[in-house]
Amino acid sequence: MLDWKKREAAEAPSERAESRKATPRRRGGIWGRTLAAVIGVYLLVCIGLSWYWSQEPDLFPVQQTAQTAAQQSGQKMVVGYTTVETLKNVSGTLLNKPGGYIANDRFPPGLWMDNMPSWEYGVLVQVRDLSRALRKDFARSQSQSTEDADLAKAEPRFNFDHKSWILPSSESEFEEGIKSLSRYQARLAAGDKGAIFYTRADNLNNWLGDVATRLGSLSQRLSASVGRVKLNSNLKTEAIVPGQAPQVDEELVETPWLQIDNVFYEARGQAWALSHLLRAIEVDFADVLAKKNATVSVRQIIRELEASQEPLWSPMVLNGSGFGMWANHSLVMANYISRANAAVIDLRQLLSQG
Repeated sequence: MLDWKKREAAEAPSERAESRKATPRRRGGIWGRTLAAVIGVYLLVCIGLSWYWSQEPDLFPVQQTAQTAAQQSGQKMVVGYTTVETLKNVSGTLLNKPGGYIANDRFPPGLWMDNMPSWEYGVLVQVRDLSRALRKDFARSQSQSTEDADLAKAEPRFNFDHKSWILPSSESEFEEGIKSLSRYQARLAAGDKGAIFYTRADNLNNWLGDVATRLGSLSQRLSASVGRVKLNSNLKTEAIVPGQAPQVDEELVETPWLQIDNVFYEARGQAWALSHLLRAIEVDFADVLAKKNATVSVRQIIRELEASQEPLWSPMVLNGSGFGMWANHSLVMANYISRANAAVIDLRQLLSQG
């Protein structure tokens, strides 16, 4: 009996020691599982937010939106009001859509996203072009006239670095640009002599020249998703031999595989913004377009751009060959962009005629 109690007393400290050793291991296992669960939930939330933030904004009714804005602010609808209000709404969409402005995000899930930032950049390109046209052409009677002070402040705000996230952030600069447009718009509606919007064919033609350049570049970049042969136009006259066709250098141009979806969504963004801006131009330049028999041409451009906004039912941008079994979304988008560009060129010819 005594020996059994001695053995029990001798074994008890060792068992307590083993229990104390096992407790930290159990605690470490609990903390590890808890941390893994938290990380898993965080990743699921980021994936959900990424999907939600990647939804492209819908098209909005331009004329009704401008009329509603004028009624709410008690302002008068004048020539140029719809264009400025549409530019404000298009640029404001970058800041107010789900997730806000994402291109300058430094933390997940915005940090991981690239399609929506490309879409935002496409919209911003068109915003910059029209803000420059407002300052340079639409609000000036001639090249020697004084530019509008508010528009002179708005343009550089929109041309600020679109990936700056602090001191100052891109959002704050864009907001200041919208405020400058609002001041110009208020003066325009109030009949301020210093705020004028000239609806002339040459002013509109200048801006459409920028539009044609943008669309032509997009068409080429989209078509390069499957690779295309670029001909060298630098042909020297001394290389021409009578009776022989001149030799032209060829170069294969192909969009990098990781950049294909970025170009696609940039094109979607530009087409989305441009379709709204052209609808505003159709309202404010209605008289000019009617005199030039160009209203139908504007409608044709808008129809092609809006057709490019159909939902993408594929989880990724496919890049099949031109006549292969799989779709090539870039070539489909290039088709709409090219047709819109051709219509813009025809419209410019109509506007340039007497």
